[in-house]
Amino acid sequence: MKFAIFLADGFETCEGLITVDMLRRAALSIDTISMNETLEVTTSHGIRLQADRLFCDFDAEEYDVLIMPGGKLGTVNLEANERLKAIFKAHLESGALTCAICAAPSILGHMGLLKGRKYTCFPSFNENAFGGEYQNELAVTDGNLITGRGMGATIEFARHILMKTTDEETLKKVQDGMQYEHTFRQ
Repeated sequence: MKFAIFLADGFETCEGLITVDMLRRAALSIDTISMNETLEVTTSHGIRLQADRLFCDFDAEEYDVLIMPGGKLGTVNLEANERLKAIFKAHLESGALTCAICAAPSILGHMGLLKGRKYTCFPSFNENAFGGEYQNELAVTDGNLITGRGMGATIEFARHILMKTTDEETLKKVQDGMQYEHTFRQ
């Protein structure tokens, strides 16, 4: 499987980088895609990094899983790209695994892609007009759609992606390597 995560200026640092880190720990192939004219992208907290590929060269046919991190400005920048939205719409509707966290699920909601689905997002980005069933959970999987609530939910969001794309042994190895114990206490 091949994964792509789309990085626009202002993306939430941890939502992008922790997701990439966890997938690479699982030995999965994930490309970081710059939405800029250059490979350099600046995160919501001013960290500059170099992506693997440019969006202008992106071929959706090469990828099995598409991921959007959030961040207020990052989400605005992603949503402004009509080609990206068309790619995500076609990908989700084809049954392929589609993932978004924090503010980014609102992009899917604005396109009508959350209708009839369970999802989560950063609470202030949730809109009744999305027509789905908002879940107050860290991460939600509904068929081929995985959504996460925000930065603090990133590990759980990436875990949901791994649960859909790897085996139990690989998931355990990643969790052990991170010293992440999946136990919730009330």
